[in-house]
Amino acid sequence: MLNPKIEQIEFELLLEGIYQAYGYDFRDYAPASLRRRVQKSMDNLGVKTISEFQDKILHEKESFVHFLNTVSIDVTAMFRDPDFFLAVRQKIVPIIRELPSVRIWHAGCATGEEVYAMAILLQEENLYNKVRIYATDMNAVVLDKAKNGIYPLKNIQDCTANYHKSGGSHEFSTYYTAKYNNVIMKPELKKNIVWAQHNLVTDRSFHEFDLILCRNVMIYFERPLQEHVHQLFLDSMPIGGILGLGKKETMYSSAFRPNYMEMDGNAKLFRRVK
Repeated sequence: MLNPKIEQIEFELLLEGIYQAYGYDFRDYAPASLRRRVQKSMDNLGVKTISEFQDKILHEKESFVHFLNTVSIDVTAMFRDPDFFLAVRQKIVPIIRELPSVRIWHAGCATGEEVYAMAILLQEENLYNKVRIYATDMNAVVLDKAKNGIYPLKNIQDCTANYHKSGGSHEFSTYYTAKYNNVIMKPELKKNIVWAQHNLVTDRSFHEFDLILCRNVMIYFERPLQEHVHQLFLDSMPIGGILGLGKKETMYSSAFRPNYMEMDGNAKLFRRVK
């Protein structure tokens, strides 16, 4: 049986090696979740020890890409958590309606379903023409999927139900074209979306945003990394800017909580006040 202390050393060396070789910093990710994803990648690549795994991904770029795709957080769906999107319609739309132009940042957008959901919502509210959505993720592979906007047809029934629960009143099928076993999002939804690679751990602020959405990403981070990302978001929004988090995430234990007023506790919407 492998000595747990040795295994921990190997794990830390793996993360340090990835950072030094590729610039991706997983050292402050929540260890239990990260270990599960590392083990899944090891199983898929057919290696038994972390040291063997490290050797493989440091010397074979394709193995590292496989690891990155495994470890990246890509669980998402259109209009997931419909209460959140309903709160956006009711509480955020009236605010941004008064702005001459609007910049939105979807941080950690994964394969882009929630980005398209936001585009649909804004189009229905007659706001999309004055909005620019910046959708970012650290993983170039999932970003390519997001840009293409092609999703499995089997998921559309759930998405349609959530769309209507979120306040949508149109036929959801008007926003996509069905082809074979997939749906393709309509081109007009893509026109105001900028897709870009951005790593919340290592990259800096790149613009000022009226609304920042980072939902169900920071639950995978340790507290120091969560605070680092909160600082990044604070640096990226003006007074009056709005931050949206995931259902299982909270601001209440953060040192940055005094900078925000709670807009909707259930939807995890916060507005910067200082």
